[in-house]
Amino acid sequence: MYTPRAFALDDLPELHQLIQHTRLAQLVTVGEQGLQASHLPLLLKPDEGPQGTLYGHLAKANRQWQDLQSGSQALVIFASAEAYVSPSFYPAKAEHGKVVPTWNYLAVHAYGQADVFTDAERLLALVSALTDRHESARAQPWKVSDAPDDYIQGMLKAIVGFALPIERLLGKRKLSQNRSAADIAGVRDGLAASPDVRDQTLARFIPQGAPHAPD
Repeated sequence: MYTPRAFALDDLPELHQLIQHTRLAQLVTVGEQGLQASHLPLLLKPDEGPQGTLYGHLAKANRQWQDLQSGSQALVIFASAEAYVSPSFYPAKAEHGKVVPTWNYLAVHAYGQADVFTDAERLLALVSALTDRHESARAQPWKVSDAPDDYIQGMLKAIVGFALPIERLLGKRKLSQNRSAADIAGVRDGLAASPDVRDQTLARFIPQGAPHAPD
C-alpha cells in the first residue's frame, strides 16, 4: 500500500481499533489457483502474538482455504471509513484555484501465514464468538445455541477455520494532513454537512485543529 509519510499510521492500538471498527475484511491469497479473494467477518485477538491474531472461517467449498493450508502468504485488507473530497471544501479554491478532487480514507493491511483447522469444538467457539460480537447490540441477541445442535454440527462440517498471526501491519490514515489547517477544517465541515452517512462518518475521524503535515 502506497503510504506517504504524512498519512502513515503505525500506532498498534490505533491499528487494532481500525481493524475492529471494520466489520467486513477482504482476504487475499495467491496459489495454484492464482489470485483468490474472499469477503469475511474476522475476529481479532490483540494479545495473541506481537501484533495480534486474526480468526475467521471459509466455506469448505471455497478452495481458497487450500492456499492457506499450503502456506501461502495472506493479505487481509480492512477498508474503513472513506469519502470523496470536493475541491469546493477548500478555502484555497477561492484564493488561487489550484485544487483538485481527492479521496480520504482509513485502511489497514495485515500480512501473515494462517493455520487451518476443522476441529468441531474449535469451530464452534469461533462462530459463537463472531456471532456474539455482531449480535451484542441487539435487544434480544441471537446465539448459536438457539439453533438445534444437530443443525449446527452439520453446518460446522461445511466450513474451515483459520488463525492468522499478524506478521506485518500497514496503516494509512488519509485525512487531508498535507493541506493547510484551513483546508483541513473545510474538509471536515464539508463532509460533516453531507447528507451521506459515509461522509459524516469520515468527518468524525478528522480532529478539530488537526495540524498541517509537511508534504
